[in-house]
Amino acid sequence: MSDPAFWLVFFSAALALNLSPGPDLLFILSRTLSGGRRIGIASACGVCSGALVHVAAAALGISAILATSALAFAVVKYVGAAYLLYLGIQALRSAGAGAALDLRAAPRVSAWRAYRQGILVDILNPKAAIFFMAFLPQFIRPDQGAVAVQLLFLGALVVLVAIIVECAMVLLAARASSALRGNLRLNQWLNRFLGSVLIGLGIRLGFAERA
Repeated sequence: MSDPAFWLVFFSAALALNLSPGPDLLFILSRTLSGGRRIGIASACGVCSGALVHVAAAALGISAILATSALAFAVVKYVGAAYLLYLGIQALRSAGAGAALDLRAAPRVSAWRAYRQGILVDILNPKAAIFFMAFLPQFIRPDQGAVAVQLLFLGALVVLVAIIVECAMVLLAARASSALRGNLRLNQWLNRFLGSVLIGLGIRLGFAERA
């Protein structure tokens, strides 16, 4: 395969995968709708930072443990599901408490906290680790050097595509929701939406299988 054709296939696949409405994208968009552009971008950066951890793990072969060990997969899966459920419940509680508070005085998630949450949401998703183990080796070329180095390079490119796609989605979602967040009642509903999405993602992850 010539280099232009190789990269066309690779970037087309990476773009298609990042445009699909997976858990990471749903988390980022729900954070954007409830917190705005800054929180959405911070969440996207956090998710992509977590993805880089999975890329490094794939290059080192650690992700293979999650793919072959039912116990390791279950532990990471249930910890991740519990964390998503915790975030969802916190968002629902925030929406319920907001009825008696002035919107300007209501506590908001900081960009740094949203970034940290994004990292944990991605790291604690074992299917993300298995995805990189399944996707990246398809593009390894034996004549191009060490496999681990190629995995790191290709994985970083996938994450680069992800951050571009996710930030574009954040900007679109932020423009659509900026007017809504100025309304207290609508802001409460956005928090309820965020909580419901996180709880749904937690339940989905809890029932996820390795296959």
